[in-house]
Amino acid sequence: MIAGAGLGRIAGVPIGVNWSVLVLALLIAGALSEGTLPDTYPGYPNWAYDLTGVLAAVIFLVGLVAHELSHAIVANRNGFEVRRITLWMLGGVADVRGVSPGPGAEARIFAVGPLVSLLVGAFVGGVAAVLALAGLTGLVTGVLTWLAVVHLAIAALNLLPAAPLDGGRILRAALWRWRGDRTQANLTVAWVGRGLGTAVIALGLVALVRGSGLGAVWLALLGWFMLAAASTEEYRTNALETLSEVPVREVMTAQPQTVPPDASVADFLDHYVIRRGHNAFPLTEDGQPVALVTLDRVRQVPPERRGDTTMRQVACPRDQFTFTTPDEPVSDLLPRLNGCAEGRALVMSDGHLVGIVSSRDISRTIQRRAP
Repeated sequence: MIAGAGLGRIAGVPIGVNWSVLVLALLIAGALSEGTLPDTYPGYPNWAYDLTGVLAAVIFLVGLVAHELSHAIVANRNGFEVRRITLWMLGGVADVRGVSPGPGAEARIFAVGPLVSLLVGAFVGGVAAVLALAGLTGLVTGVLTWLAVVHLAIAALNLLPAAPLDGGRILRAALWRWRGDRTQANLTVAWVGRGLGTAVIALGLVALVRGSGLGAVWLALLGWFMLAAASTEEYRTNALETLSEVPVREVMTAQPQTVPPDASVADFLDHYVIRRGHNAFPLTEDGQPVALVTLDRVRQVPPERRGDTTMRQVACPRDQFTFTTPDEPVSDLLPRLNGCAEGRALVMSDGHLVGIVSSRDISRTIQRRAP
């Protein structure tokens, strides 16, 4: 997931902004205020072009948020967990976790984004048309027309049938329903995504050679993103297929070292970390896990506070980490690993803690089983 600074919540979904979105906003505002608008609508003062360019960039980003937020709302209604929406230079990304209940839910989730972009484009274009009919054919009408065209283009682009675009997800849902095999549907869409991403990169490079400038660079970056995401999708699908027959007991670390939840951080560092060499420890009371702590969490405690800070205060609480059993297939566990426990799960059998498994353990298993 692309990292970004938090801006707040909309409809309960955290919204973040990656630093690269500033580059996108500046490019849009600069291209409009320094080139497109003065060339098309001459005669206005420079501040009017600058202000209009900035407003157009802001409205464009709001449209991206609306696109991703629509995914998040429909995903929540279909049983998924939406962790975050992050804007970045190539658009927006929604971090959606969970196991899809079926192809119908997937189709609804990923079709709504392009639909929202289409509606935004149609609305803004309608406003521009009304203003033009009223005789207002100046700067404002021109910017609204530009925004309408851009949002319609976003809708069309996202409908391309390749991962990771919405059109690729819709195609996956259709193939899944048709063939009844989600794994093969994933692989097909990933292959299409790799081919289309390569083609878009080539198109961008050709346009760059012909002097298209910024648009060509953006096109090449988009193709690179599509190619990388499709390759990741293919790897993840193959990994899940590899792990479908592997039970958790073959991956876990058995009988993990436990720590009392009321032990101080200083005592933990002195008596557990050095001796055991682990980097994650369950906190237990009466033999039952109540929290899970990792070294990364412990290191965030300032040295002067380690003596009076308990492990419970810095640990991931029980209701926020994942439990599994020794016989659960690793492929079923993998989508449930969450960020609070940094990709770890506790393994329980007959009410007793018998092991701990991490995403690193799973990665090693994938590497060992790779052909």
